[in-house]
Amino acid sequence: MHRPFKQEFAQIAPASFIKRLLAMVYDTLLVIALWMVIGTIAVALNNGEAISIDSSPRSTIALFNSALFCATFLFFGFFWTRNGQTLGMLAWRLRVQTMAGGRLSWGQALIRFLIAIPSLGLFGIGFLWMLLTDERLSLHDRWSGSCVVQLPKPEQHKKKKRS
Repeated sequence: MHRPFKQEFAQIAPASFIKRLLAMVYDTLLVIALWMVIGTIAVALNNGEAISIDSSPRSTIALFNSALFCATFLFFGFFWTRNGQTLGMLAWRLRVQTMAGGRLSWGQALIRFLIAIPSLGLFGIGFLWMLLTDERLSLHDRWSGSCVVQLPKPEQHKKKKRS
């Protein structure tokens, strides 16, 4: 189902590599904060003990890692499907959208998220790919049928001078 954004812009350019990288730094800080909250809850549920590979049962470690993974996906998926912008993307006026200019579905968000992990983990090769193509699409953009665009600056309303 195509869910277009309310505002449409005449000319939207693909986002630059640098701005995408800067937005990623912002979002990484937010995800770390989210993980810290989950870690605090996990310690509270684990009788005040830290969850560690040495002393915790494997099932506890698996549950904790699954919680981190799912929370991270829900963070990105919520923002990508809702308004196409994470908080980091909002700061840099970037938006992820379908190739037709609509909002991502949860399926597209999941594909984008799952492909972005190895893209980033393998020395950023999936992100560097965008420097080699004219469309400026990373591997996870290509596979999920999405693109990241640079939104124009909002128009400034001129203040009227009082006489």
